[in-house]
Amino acid sequence: MNLNVALAKPVASPIVLISPYELGRQPFALAEPAAQLRAAGHGVRCIDLSQQSLDAEQFANARVVAIYLGMHTATRIALEALDKLHGFAPDATFAAYGLYAPVNAAMLRERGIAHVFGAECENDLLQLAAQVLGGTPPRSRTRVEFMVPDRSDLPALSRYAQLQLPDGESRTVGFVEASRGCKHKCRHCPVVPVYHGRFRAVPAEIVLADIRQQVAAGARHISFGDPDFLNGPTHAARIIERMHAQYPQLTWDAVVKVQHLIDHADLLPHFALRGCLFLTSAVESLDDAVLRRLEKNHTREDFEHAVGLMRNAGIGLAPTFIPFTPWTSIDDYLDLLDTLVRLELVHAVPPVQLSIRLLIPAGSYLLELPGFRDQLDGFDANALGYQWRHADPRIDALQREIQDWIARAEQGNVERTKIFAGIWRRAHDAAGRAAPALPEQLGKAIPAMSEPWYCCAEPTEQQLASI
Repeated sequence: MNLNVALAKPVASPIVLISPYELGRQPFALAEPAAQLRAAGHGVRCIDLSQQSLDAEQFANARVVAIYLGMHTATRIALEALDKLHGFAPDATFAAYGLYAPVNAAMLRERGIAHVFGAECENDLLQLAAQVLGGTPPRSRTRVEFMVPDRSDLPALSRYAQLQLPDGESRTVGFVEASRGCKHKCRHCPVVPVYHGRFRAVPAEIVLADIRQQVAAGARHISFGDPDFLNGPTHAARIIERMHAQYPQLTWDAVVKVQHLIDHADLLPHFALRGCLFLTSAVESLDDAVLRRLEKNHTREDFEHAVGLMRNAGIGLAPTFIPFTPWTSIDDYLDLLDTLVRLELVHAVPPVQLSIRLLIPAGSYLLELPGFRDQLDGFDANALGYQWRHADPRIDALQREIQDWIARAEQGNVERTKIFAGIWRRAHDAAGRAAPALPEQLGKAIPAMSEPWYCCAEPTEQQLASI
């Protein structure tokens, strides 16, 4: 990805909104508040650090700088950029918003962030703008009144991650949100400490208008960024029905819990006929004891059932995992690899998913598990989480080795099955066993994004290059 795209230079604006990283997608979390602020008469400049480099000219007239912290990776990048940002705008009022802002409020304030807002940030940003810039304060509102996002000064969709089809075709991707929050309380999820089991549907007309403007801008595939697209299944189905009626050739993907794939299995054939190419599902583990600790509300058996449902419907399943936890054994990890081989899912799992280590941010519901705090080494502000070491040092060593192997292999454009073979061999070596030969058939490739990063992974050198 080109991190230094030359863009038209907008006039200096008193409000600067910054997105450090959004998984290779055009940042909705800049476009939506930008629409609200511009409607109130404020000048706004949006900066996406995944596409644009920082320079002093961008902050020539800045009086408010607000940084979107929607995930771990983005927050780590923002912390690296903060000193430079303060240097560019020494007199500006700084704010942070998004899921990772409230749980890191104390640290952010120590770094010069005066205002910390959650994910429902629009009203707070409007109040802050009126306070700093003057003008009529917005009327008091207890809930966000959604508007169609304003994407006018963001880099073109073609600059972002593309959808890659198994036949080699690439499609430009649009990114929308049909809901916020989540009804569920998975203990490890960063949504939970902010929304506490609540979710809100974005009005269908707003969602569809955003889809229309992105199709007009070249999108041929829409990625729904909701924490779980089927928190409101009727709402989701109506949006898909109307989107497909207007754009029958448009394809799409979303994130759906294993539990919802089973509970709403009747929707899957309906979705397949209306352009759904794949659904991402946070499986996390195949160990039922770990799943109970995480309160995922599904079992290993449920996952395998969901695999069958998805295949019968003709929709790709892209499972995600947190394979390294304080409770993971070497045998558990080998079992995960064996299961991916047996279910022919190797092509469906980005290699980075097989290296993820459990993160425990401030406010995590994991901290409520009896005795869990006793297993931790304390909170590391620089790492944005509580640190832990596995009782079996082979696990920590294996995680580091696999993470390093994947980084080297992907930098060298090694084919996915060869990366998996390297993981397979290293895992068996760690267990002191000879690695069995892998079968030739490891599954079919499914459509996937060209930037398969993970929201809770550490930033790469490339991601830090823009600052």
